[in-house]
Amino acid sequence: MEEQLSLIDLVLHASFTVQLVMALLLLASMLSWYMIVQRIIYFRNSHDDMINFEEQFWSGIDLSQLYREGNERAAEGQTIVGMESIFRAGFKEFSRLAQQPGMDSEAVIEGSRRTMRVAMLREEERLERHLPFLASVGSTSPYIGLFGTVWGIMHSFRGLANATQATLATVAPGISEALVATAMGLFAAIPAVMAYNRFAARVDMFTNRYDTFVDEFSSILYRQAYALRSREKKAG
Repeated sequence: MEEQLSLIDLVLHASFTVQLVMALLLLASMLSWYMIVQRIIYFRNSHDDMINFEEQFWSGIDLSQLYREGNERAAEGQTIVGMESIFRAGFKEFSRLAQQPGMDSEAVIEGSRRTMRVAMLREEERLERHLPFLASVGSTSPYIGLFGTVWGIMHSFRGLANATQATLATVAPGISEALVATAMGLFAAIPAVMAYNRFAARVDMFTNRYDTFVDEFSSILYRQAYALRSREKKAG
C-alpha cells in the first residue's frame, strides 16, 4: 500500500488529464523559478550600479566628463541602464537645447525633464520584466491544480460504478492522485506570489530613487541653464 501511494506512483497512475495539469504546473513552476533567479540577479546588479553612479555623480565630478566616460563604456559595448541612463538622456538633451539660440532656460529644462521621464519609463519596463508572468502563475496555479483535483476525484468516483464493493481502499489511490495536483498548484503559486510582492516593492524603491534623481538633476541643470544664459546676455 505504501508503494502504491508513493508520490511517483501517484503521478504515473493518474489520469491523462490530471497528468497534463501536473505537467503544466511543473512547467510553470520551473519557468517562474528561472525568472525569480534572473530578477534577483538583475535587481542586485541594478542596485550596485545605482549606488556606484550616485557616489560618482555627487563626488563633484564635471558632468561633461561623467557623460564622456559613459560614452567610452558604451563604445566598448557595455549597456548603460538605470540611473546613469536617465542622466545621459537628460544631459544629452540639455546640451542640445542649450546650444540653440533664443531658447530660454525654462524651455531647456522642460525639454530635459521630458527626456528623462521617457528614459525613466524605459527603466521601469526593464525592472518590471517577468513580473506579470509571476503574478499570473501566483493567481492561476491554485485554480489549475484544483481543476486537476476535481477532475481526478470525478474520475475516481466514476470507477466505483463498476465496483462490487465500495471501500475507502478503493477510492483512496484515485483521490490521492488528484490531491497531488492541488499540492503542485500551491507549490507553483506560493514562491511566485512571494517573489512578485518582493520584486514589486523593489520596483517601487527604484522608481522613487529615479524620480528623486530627476528632480535633483533638474535643479542642477536649472542653475546651469540660467548661468549660461546670463553669460550670453553679458557677452551680447
